[in-house]
Amino acid sequence: MSLTGILLGLINIAIVVAILVLVGLLIVWLFSWINFPIPDNIQKVYMVIVALIALYMIVALLLGMPVVSIIKMGALNALQVL
Repeated sequence: MSLTGILLGLINIAIVVAILVLVGLLIVWLFSWINFPIPDNIQKVYMVIVALIALYMIVALLLGMPVVSIIKMGALNALQVL
């Protein structure tokens, strides 16, 4: 695996984690807005689940297994044409 592939994979992992955290924050904000706060232990469980997803994606990247990716290698190949 090339250095470019690893770097692109790490960026994908960071994007997926950021999206999951933002979705969690949006849910917490919406529920607090309607006066139904989500307990701290539920928020911590969600963050543990996000961390496990990130760990799975890192292991899959190192072992070459397919995972959900936001940035595809085709976009990188298109840039090489220019």
